[in-house]
Amino acid sequence: MHLRTIFAVMIGFPNAKINLGLDILDKRPDGFHNISSVFYPVREFFDVLEIIPNGSGSDKFFFSGLQIPGDQKNNLITQALDFIREDHSIPGLNVYLHKVIPMGAGLGGGSSDGSFMLKMLNDMFSLKLSSYNLEKMAIRLGSDCPFFIQNKAVLAEGRGERMKELELDLSGCHIVLAFSSIHISTAEAYQNVVRQKESRISELLGKSPDFDLWRRKLKNGFEPYALSKYPKLRNCSRRKISPRTSFTMVVTCLPMTCAPEIAKTV
Repeated sequence: MHLRTIFAVMIGFPNAKINLGLDILDKRPDGFHNISSVFYPVREFFDVLEIIPNGSGSDKFFFSGLQIPGDQKNNLITQALDFIREDHSIPGLNVYLHKVIPMGAGLGGGSSDGSFMLKMLNDMFSLKLSSYNLEKMAIRLGSDCPFFIQNKAVLAEGRGERMKELELDLSGCHIVLAFSSIHISTAEAYQNVVRQKESRISELLGKSPDFDLWRRKLKNGFEPYALSKYPKLRNCSRRKISPRTSFTMVVTCLPMTCAPEIAKTV
C-alpha cells in the first residue's frame, strides 16, 4: 500500500481511478443501478493524507489544496474514523488532507481518501482487520470505496462493490486526463443514459491493451449524451491531445463537474 510511517506519523497517498468502459444495466430495488466497468488505479495522481496522534481526546482536521465544498467535517475520512471507532479505541488525532484530485470528477478522490483512512488506521493501530472486513466497512462509505482497499485493476459489477481482479497492465502507457468546466449532474446523467441489457466489457480486456479493439467496442454509457449536449467535449480527441494518442474516451463513472476524458499514448 502507498503508505509511509515516520515515528508516530503515518502518511498515505490516496490515488485516483479511471473507468475503462462503463455499461449501465438495470435499476435495482435499492435505487442504485447495476453496472459493469473496469476500475483501474492511477497511482501517479493522488491526494496526501497524514495522521498524527495528538494526545488528546478530540480530533482536529486540516485541509489544503483544492477547496472541498460543503461541510469539511462531514466527509469520508471523518466517516471512516467513526466506523473504525465503533469497535476499536482510537485516540484523538490530527488529520491533514492535501487535496489534489478534483471533486465531483468521477475519479474517486473522496472514495480513495475514505478507504485509505480505513487502511491507515488499521496499520497505525495494529487493528489486524482483514481486507475483507475493510471492504465491508468501505462499502458503507460509497459504492466504489471497496476498490481502493486492494487498489488493483478489477472488473466491477453490482453497484461497483462486486469485484473480480484482472491482470490488465497499463504500466507501459501514458495517461492524459483532460478536464473541462462543464457540469453534468448525477441525476441528469442517469436520466439520459441508454441502459444496456447485458455487458461484454470483460471480454474486451486482456493482460495488455488492445487499442484497436477498445476504440471499436469499449464504451462509456454516459458518453453519447455528454457529447451530444456538449459538443465542446469532443475537443478531447486524438488530434487535439496528441497525434500519437492511441485511444480516447470518457473514463469516469459520472461525467459531472469536470467531465474528463482520457488518452493513452504508447
